[in-house]
Amino acid sequence: MKLRRRQRERLSLGLQYLVFIAVIAAVLFAADWDRLADAFFRVDIIKSMFPTIITVALRNTILYTLGAFAFGLVFGTILALMRLSRVAPYRWVATAYIELFRGLPALLVLFLVGYGIPIAFPEREIPGGVFGSIAIGLGLTAAAYMAETIRAGIQAVPKGQMEAARTLGMSHFTAMRTIVIPQAFRIVIPPLTNELILLTKDSSLAYVLGVTAQTIEITKFGRDMLNDRVNATPLLVAGLAYLIITLPLSQVVRRLELRYAKAR
Repeated sequence: MKLRRRQRERLSLGLQYLVFIAVIAAVLFAADWDRLADAFFRVDIIKSMFPTIITVALRNTILYTLGAFAFGLVFGTILALMRLSRVAPYRWVATAYIELFRGLPALLVLFLVGYGIPIAFPEREIPGGVFGSIAIGLGLTAAAYMAETIRAGIQAVPKGQMEAARTLGMSHFTAMRTIVIPQAFRIVIPPLTNELILLTKDSSLAYVLGVTAQTIEITKFGRDMLNDRVNATPLLVAGLAYLIITLPLSQVVRRLELRYAKAR
């Protein structure tokens, strides 16, 4: 008997669900739950991590992320405007910077800021100490990506907006500042929020600059606890701490994208 197309689709869907359930059941029955609980869910270790993981590690992670994002947003906006400038040298410099820093690992840039600059200029210090070094190091890389995002947002604003503003007597700078750039930022809020999520995870690289007990972030805190207790539970708790930041941001991105899609 030949099945109709809809029947074949239902059969295929049912088989996929059946395979999924079978795999889950096999994992549940095959897993050594006592061993997994001892390796990843030690309650005594979880208790020992609080409140430090929240009051110090999570707080520092948020501060590093916000500092890098603020630096990258300001610098990235400048680069985006340079990329769109009618002055050719501005475009060349911005393009060279963006291509360079998008091609360099964030870890290498952090080493450059944290160790290379102090060696080259020993008489000068980066403002903010470790926080300043992390914010600038991560922000330099983030600025290259944000610049392209912001540039795309500016170009997405209808040209008629600028033409109407110029007709009303506004200068090019005033029209960009009051009309074009605000609209561009509304367009690029979702991808910029994604960049914020990426910076949250990139803040885990801060350990390479020699953080202390007061400047430690989530990953370094979890790794130190792992080495101290010889158990993987701290890694699970560290991962959950990151999710406290990233999951709400992911929901914000989805809502903003949905709102923008409806507006269009």
